[in-house]
Amino acid sequence: MKRVPQVVRPPDLPERVTIYEVGPRDGLQNESTVVPVEVKADFISRLAAVGLQAIEVTSFVHPAWVPQLADAGELVEAVDLDAVPRMPVLVPNQRGLDRALEAGVREIAIFGSATEAFAQRNLNRSLDGQFAMFEPVVTGARDAGLRVRGYLSMCFGDPWEGDVPVAQVVSTGRRLLELGCSELSLGDTIGVGTPGHVEAVIGGFADAGVPVEQLAVHFHDTFGQALSNALTALRLGVTTFDASAGGLGGCPYAESATGNLATEDLVWQLAGLGVETGVDLQALVATTWWMAERIGKPPASRVATALR
Repeated sequence: MKRVPQVVRPPDLPERVTIYEVGPRDGLQNESTVVPVEVKADFISRLAAVGLQAIEVTSFVHPAWVPQLADAGELVEAVDLDAVPRMPVLVPNQRGLDRALEAGVREIAIFGSATEAFAQRNLNRSLDGQFAMFEPVVTGARDAGLRVRGYLSMCFGDPWEGDVPVAQVVSTGRRLLELGCSELSLGDTIGVGTPGHVEAVIGGFADAGVPVEQLAVHFHDTFGQALSNALTALRLGVTTFDASAGGLGGCPYAESATGNLATEDLVWQLAGLGVETGVDLQALVATTWWMAERIGKPPASRVATALR
């Protein structure tokens, strides 16, 4: 018998959520094993087949910064950008946007920082200076009819600056939304957040007049808090959750950052809560193990291990 969680649905939870799968981009960018473009394309096709509605394909970043994604242009040509409703790519600058437009991408994401230190290290810009870089990218994308997602990293702690004030996170995030981002993903880049902290940050955006519908969450599991943090966000009305098949990923610029919240673990939790995702969990587990064999290491996902 295939094991599934017993459903006990608490009141006042969203009926359905979107899982924004970041495995092909955020998941693979930090792998030491070079993954052939054909395998990446197959991975994306398999993820689409399990019922995911949003899959971030790659990043048009300079190969010197992220060698694992040097094949971004070739990969975008190899995948069906109509396979699921959302197939975004990350773009770092105007050149990245130009490449995305040439490739026929319908959605892009930009990657900002809530702290000065990470903006300097990741973007070679100041905290304020990053917005001058993003403004023409967002404007150009919106003028071309593209949807724009904004990532905000270091929302719950920074390895160089330490604690990050909630007010600073909120003010920086609002600036990304005011530029024209339709969705803001709040990143716990080094995985130090806890449920009370998540409540404070999401509450801060609510107090600032930002609708919860515009917020997504992106949790790393460095300290084992990703699932509890996701449940907290769910109870506060968040309906878009970033996750990575098998828990792949990390951040090449953040010390001690481990993998993302595993998609399988999130799907199991949501299934037990009676929240729809549209994802076939057994098929997802099979896809995760298929990818694990190709990169030569087992998945970090507890559910993928338990259901194998």
